[in-house]
Amino acid sequence: MGAPRESHAETDSGYLVHERAMLNLLLILSRDKKRVLWGTLLGLLLGTCLAFALRPTFTATATILPPQAPQSSLSSLMGQLGSLSALSGGGGAGSLLKNPADLYVGILQSRTIADQIIEEFHLRTEWHMERQDDVRKKLSTRVQFEAAKDGMIVITAKDKDPQQASALANSFVEALNGINSRLAISEASQRRLFFDQQLAEEKSALATAEEDLKNTQQKTGLLSIGGQAEQAIRSVAQTRAEIASKEVTLQSMRTYGTDSNPEIIQIQQQINTLRGQLTELENNQSKLAPGDTQIAANQVPGGSLEYARKFREVKYHDTLLDLLSRQYEAARIDEAKSAPIIQVIDRAVPPDRKSGPPRLLIMLGMSVFGFCLACGWVFWNSSIERARQKPETARMLDQLRRNLQWRRS
Repeated sequence: MGAPRESHAETDSGYLVHERAMLNLLLILSRDKKRVLWGTLLGLLLGTCLAFALRPTFTATATILPPQAPQSSLSSLMGQLGSLSALSGGGGAGSLLKNPADLYVGILQSRTIADQIIEEFHLRTEWHMERQDDVRKKLSTRVQFEAAKDGMIVITAKDKDPQQASALANSFVEALNGINSRLAISEASQRRLFFDQQLAEEKSALATAEEDLKNTQQKTGLLSIGGQAEQAIRSVAQTRAEIASKEVTLQSMRTYGTDSNPEIIQIQQQINTLRGQLTELENNQSKLAPGDTQIAANQVPGGSLEYARKFREVKYHDTLLDLLSRQYEAARIDEAKSAPIIQVIDRAVPPDRKSGPPRLLIMLGMSVFGFCLACGWVFWNSSIERARQKPETARMLDQLRRNLQWRRS
């Protein structure tokens, strides 16, 4: 029976200790209530001056709907963006596939777009900064990107000028559209870029072959060949061009497919068949006599043979250029059909109301800071006074004061 009474007594004594401590604090504050009041008022005054000294900030918002690209396209883009993929979280393709908008947020945060915006708005001059990295860091604090759960992207731009804020947000939308049109996101885009490069190389090769044929005509005086020889040359050139075209197609397909792909296997079989036909045509051509040529007798067969080779090269490159042009046009049409389009839901408009600074919060915060600072000063003085009531502590405080005065002198 004695244990519960002892526990109740201990609890009551604890309450009494806390109550006395609170009363002591209130007594200390009540003695120096003027100092606490003046400290709070001084904090309020400083907060008011600071709140109204800061220039107002305006926030403009633009909302866009990125294309909901299929997973295969997103995976292809991951291999092309390189450092851009790390900006969107660094979790690899798996993390991006959860929300396609994350991919475009990563593009918006890229250095390429940041430098484009800095150049467009002359931010280095406006912000009086020399280093490009410093301008990028400040720009990242002014413009924020958020991939919402509904798949949309919200671009928020802050600036002292409402017109500038809206222009910044809209410029990021336009920059994203521009870089999105240049990136090969879809398989059709990859094929178009590949065939574009091959087409340019083949045009150069055809021009070189035509120049060689012209020089051969001037040297030998041979203007044309006819009959079976011409037909054989055309057949060989056509078959060689078809093989080269199939090989280009096969190389293009391997950029996004493996060797076990049924389409790749089919193309490889067609190439093998054409190579067999080419071997047979070349054997038949070698049996033909170089007849039906308009050249002096003393220059046959050497001149006709040289001319036939140059003529064959021209026909080969001409046929290959025609086949590549058709494939390039087909890839370009496919790309246009599957081109990812970024839709602008809300363009940024100059805001009517300022978004900052939060003047009321600044004033309240500085008032609380002044109040706490004044209370701390009061408690410090009270503790010093209590300490001086003890002789030993008073002697130590006097020694500390003398040491401080000696160091100041």
